Amino acid sequence: MSPDHSDPTPEPTPEPTQPPWEQMLRALLGDRADEAIAEMRARGIDPEALGAAGTLPTDPAAMQQVLAQVQSLFASGGDEPVNWQMAHDLARQQASVGGDPSLTPARTRQVLDALTVAELWLDAATDLPPATTPGRAWSRAEWVEATLPTWRTLTEPVASSLSTALVDALGGELPELGAGDDLDEQMRALGLPGGALPGGLAPGQLLRRLGSAVFGLQVGQAAGTLARDVFGTTDIGLPLLEVPAPVLVASNVDAFAEGLDAPVDEVRLFLALREAAATRLFTHVPWLRAHLLALVETYAREITIDVEQLEQAVGSIDPTDAEALQSALSSGVFAPQTTPAQRAALERLETALALVEGWVDEVSAAAALAHLPHSVALREMIRRRRAAGGPAEQTFATLVGLELRPRRLREAAALWAHIERTEGDPAARDAVWDHPDLMPTAEDLDDPAGYARRRSAAADESADLDKALAEILGEEPPQDPSTP
Repeated sequence: MSPDHSDPTPEPTPEPTQPPWEQMLRALLGDRADEAIAEMRARGIDPEALGAAGTLPTDPAAMQQVLAQVQSLFASGGDEPVNWQMAHDLARQQASVGGDPSLTPARTRQVLDALTVAELWLDAATDLPPATTPGRAWSRAEWVEATLPTWRTLTEPVASSLSTALVDALGGELPELGAGDDLDEQMRALGLPGGALPGGLAPGQLLRRLGSAVFGLQVGQAAGTLARDVFGTTDIGLPLLEVPAPVLVASNVDAFAEGLDAPVDEVRLFLALREAAATRLFTHVPWLRAHLLALVETYAREITIDVEQLEQAVGSIDPTDAEALQSALSSGVFAPQTTPAQRAALERLETALALVEGWVDEVSAAAALAHLPHSVALREMIRRRRAAGGPAEQTFATLVGLELRPRRLREAAALWAHIERTEGDPAARDAVWDHPDLMPTAEDLDDPAGYARRRSAAADESADLDKALAEILGEEPPQDPSTP
């Protein structure tokens, strides 16, 4: 029998499977999902990029758990900006990826000994005394538990802004959703029971809960990812503990030391110096932590979008036309507005972060130089790691909408070195932290040599103002202590 050469009927090409995050959004929003996705991207939350970078779980079982949590969120009636239970659970799960065993007594002792030695060496490099809390050796899970309260402070302002923007821009376009709508079938297709949303859910409430779920996923995945990367609690330039304490995440320190020319004990000591120095600064400069967090909050709370422009753009675009939405997005229609207050807060924040990092860099390097043979190479490696924007900086940029890379770290370190050199005393350098008004500015980073001159001129202006006020009030003008 001759072979049958007739062409077989071609099988239909299967449609590409949507990623889990898109399934979830489209199940909840239907045709409006395209606009919601575009809005999230405009607000710095790109679900596709987050999924590709591992910010959303790709394991089917993990995603099923997340979807079940989303169902619970919508049924619970909560409208907080971030679903913190979801964030906590996912952060713990992600922190344990690759293993996170409890520290043995021997490993704990290695870390505590390194922190103790670091404190002794720092006594010769700075007049700021050690922190009032003892050093700690943590697992990644312990880092997550201890730092989540500060992540709440940092992320809720921008989460609230996002929720408001979504409601203002899209809330009026969504129908009332009830348990009898097509949503039931879509939720069942995802493996969830029908009736996941209570009947009569208002559109604004739906969007707020959606934003809460998205941020819960994002914060949880980011915190868990950071837990596998950070060395302590000061890596991003902000103190992540309300009561500062020197901490090292033992497994991350060991992982960083692998492949380096320096012995792991030396690397541990160098990182302990940096952590202990930063903790001294945040402990004994009481206004500094609140100052930095307030600048972040000012920036985040000022995030706005032009809702009118957005509504006009959305009204002129077919929501099923992804190419049209992409074109609108690239044209800047959905871009957040940058207010003058934001720009001012960002400049102050970048300068303050550079000053913190520069001080830690200079003091820890001075303390290490006489004791660690590889201290110069390790200092340069950490500088490059921070300047390149590692996972810590990238994660924070995703969460809060701004980058915390100390762009002017080298200039700040040079400024602190100049102040110590000209004053001839580390105490004079450290005294600059006594009051926010004494802090160097961006101009001082540009011209360290002129810092003392500008500070003297500012002091003279202040004295003249005090004298003028005294004359107006009929009081005795303050005496110059240098006058006999």
